[in-house]
Amino acid sequence: MNSRERFLKTINGEKADRVPIVANLTIQVAEKLAKELNLEVEFIASPLATRISHRSILLNLGNDAVIIASTNTKSKPTIKLPNGNVKDEWGIEYENIGLYSEAVVRPLSSCENVSDIEKYDFPKADNEERWDFALDTMAKYKNDYGIIGDLEACLYEMAWNLIGMEKFMMDMATEEEYIEVLLDKILYYSIEAGKKMVSMGVDLIWTGDYMGTQNAMMISPQLWKKYFKPRMQKMFNEFKKLNPSIKIAYHSCGAISPIIDDLIEIGLDILNPLQPLAKDMELSSVYKKYNDKLIFFGGIDVQGILPNGNTLDVENEVKRCFEATDGGKKYIIAPAHNIQPDTPIENIYAFFNASKKYGIIK
Repeated sequence: MNSRERFLKTINGEKADRVPIVANLTIQVAEKLAKELNLEVEFIASPLATRISHRSILLNLGNDAVIIASTNTKSKPTIKLPNGNVKDEWGIEYENIGLYSEAVVRPLSSCENVSDIEKYDFPKADNEERWDFALDTMAKYKNDYGIIGDLEACLYEMAWNLIGMEKFMMDMATEEEYIEVLLDKILYYSIEAGKKMVSMGVDLIWTGDYMGTQNAMMISPQLWKKYFKPRMQKMFNEFKKLNPSIKIAYHSCGAISPIIDDLIEIGLDILNPLQPLAKDMELSSVYKKYNDKLIFFGGIDVQGILPNGNTLDVENEVKRCFEATDGGKKYIIAPAHNIQPDTPIENIYAFFNASKKYGIIK
C-alpha cells in the first residue's frame, strides 16, 4: 500500500496497513533538517507557508500526504517596507519578533460601520496566479500521496487579523452591524478558494480557526453558534455540493470540546489537532466519545514531550496515541502543531521512526 492508498483508506474510515503521518515544520526546523538530509529548503510564499513548504524534507522523513493552498500573487506580492516590516496583499503589516512575525498594522483597525468594509479591497480567490503552485504540486504528487487542500484561518482568524483581536471581540460581543458583513466577505473568499481546490481534485479540505485557549474557548459557544456555525455550515455544504465524497477537516488548537457536536452536525469528517494538554481534548477521551462519527488527526504533544523529552519519551508518546485510538484506527498521526524550533532533531526522527514502527494496523 503506497502513501496515497494509505491516506485515502484512513480518511474514508477504512482499514489501512498503517497509520498515515502528516507533520509540518517551522522554517527554522526545516533549515536544520535540510542540512542533515542534504536537501534544499523549499519555502513557498503564502499565508499558509508552514503547511505547504518543505515538501522534500517531509516526504523524505515519511509524510503520507502533501498540502496545497493559495499562494501570494505576482500582481500583489508581499512587499518589504522601509522600516523592515513586510506587508501582505490583505494590507496587514508584520514585524519580525523573535522566531515569528507578528501583525502590527491592520487595515481595518479603524472600522466602525458597513461602509468601511465596503471600501476595503478584498483579495480575489479566483486570481489564477495564486494557484500555480497548487496545480504543479497536484501534477507531481497526486498518484503517490494524499492531497490536502489547506483553508485554515478561514473566518474568525482572518476577521480579527484585519480588525485587531481586542476590537473585533468587543464589536462582535456588542453586535456591531459591520461584523456580519465582514464575516460574509471573508466567507465568500474562503468558499471560492475551497471550491477551487475541490475542483482540482484534492482529497481533503482542511478548514479551521483557532477558537480555543489552553483551558476554554476564546469566545462563548453561544457566540460561536451565532456568528460562525451557520457560515461554516454554508462552507461545508458548498464543498460537498461540488464533490459529495470530499472530506472536511477542522483545525483549532485549544479547548474546543463545547463545539465538537456542532461541527459534526454541520458535516465535519476529521478533527484536528487534538492538543493533548488543552482541557478536555485528550485523545483517548475524545476518541471514545466520537470514534463512530469522526476521523482523528493530531494528538502528539508539542508543548512538553517533543521539545523537552528524550527519544524514549517521544516513542512512548507515539505509542500512547496509538493505544488511545484502538491501535491507530481512523487516525492520522501528527504533532498537535507545527514542529517548533526548540525541538531537538533526534526527537523529530524519533517521532517519524516510532510512527512507522508502531503504526502497523492489526
